[in-house]
Amino acid sequence: MESVVDIVDGLIEEAYAARASDIHLDPSPNDLKVRFRVDGVLERKYTIPKHLHPEIISRIKILAHLRTDEHQATQDGRFRFSHAAEALDVRVSIAPTFYGENIVLRLLTNRKEASTLASLGFSEKDQHTIREVLNRPSGMILSTGPTGSGKTTTLYTLLSMRNTSDVSIVTIEDPIEYAIDEVKQIQVNPRTGLTFANGLRSILRQDPNIIMVGEIRDTETASIAVNTALSGHLLLSTLHTNSAATTLPRLLDMGVDAYLVASTISLAIGQRLVRAICEECKDARKTTDAERQLLGATTTLFGRGCEQCSNAGYRGRLCISEILVATDSVRDAIVSKTSAKELEALAIKGGMTTMRDDGLQKVRAGHTTLQEVLRVLHT
Repeated sequence: MESVVDIVDGLIEEAYAARASDIHLDPSPNDLKVRFRVDGVLERKYTIPKHLHPEIISRIKILAHLRTDEHQATQDGRFRFSHAAEALDVRVSIAPTFYGENIVLRLLTNRKEASTLASLGFSEKDQHTIREVLNRPSGMILSTGPTGSGKTTTLYTLLSMRNTSDVSIVTIEDPIEYAIDEVKQIQVNPRTGLTFANGLRSILRQDPNIIMVGEIRDTETASIAVNTALSGHLLLSTLHTNSAATTLPRLLDMGVDAYLVASTISLAIGQRLVRAICEECKDARKTTDAERQLLGATTTLFGRGCEQCSNAGYRGRLCISEILVATDSVRDAIVSKTSAKELEALAIKGGMTTMRDDGLQKVRAGHTTLQEVLRVLHT
């Protein structure tokens, strides 16, 4: 029989090999269910006997330096796990549930493959738009979308594009997900008073050209971020909104004056992640009448399922996106406190491709499926 140490190590190693981002250990009345999140979708993997649940919890708590005698409170920690030639950072979240403590492990590799706008899935037109704005000396670029939509990866890619010896880049993040050479990265630490807002104030004394704020969460951070962009810095950040157009009214809701938002915002990137069709088992089929109406095509591609993609038919992910550029007409609309719907209509009139249309284009090009686009857009 395997020891608890072997079980925990084995789960992490298998999750890493499967390219999983998270491991869920969910207690139930009779066992402990194990699920991996692969390409954004949870997959059931194993059930572990109930009597091993307390030992597995204790093992993970010891690794993460958490209290083993506390069972009725949430706990968060992290530990390093060495696998082959690579060290993983494992973030631990523990929460008490009706059937015992639940654990979610987030796997973060120390090194990340260099991403480009093309490899992330941005269209050539949107790549050109982003590059043009990114090369400006000041302003604000916001990446928006729900949790798990690839916002941070997009920002890291933008930073890498501007990361040259003649530019000073400073970030404040929670957490720092990947290390970037030559970039000064600061970890938020509320226990020492290092919040996004306080950290952003300190960063301004570090003589930066470009600043990245992991997330604009509150009015104070939003206000400082906008004023930072106004003072001649290029500021990148993320915001939890449903679309590019809703980003701008959201800043107004957070108490930032409309004229300040209009003066500083340069670009809002709305995005979602869809699973890419597995290249090894890609096949064509005829479209249904409903699909033909949406796609205007008689055939579409899908993944049959193979060993390479664990029979999922998908392997890897790419983004579907919409890029709202702050043109003069958009800035005027912000000052007038125009609704998100009207802002979106204005942006479309100015040439913006919506996330839905970008997704349909990627289906026609054979990169993903219609089911995936509809799944992530909930339409």
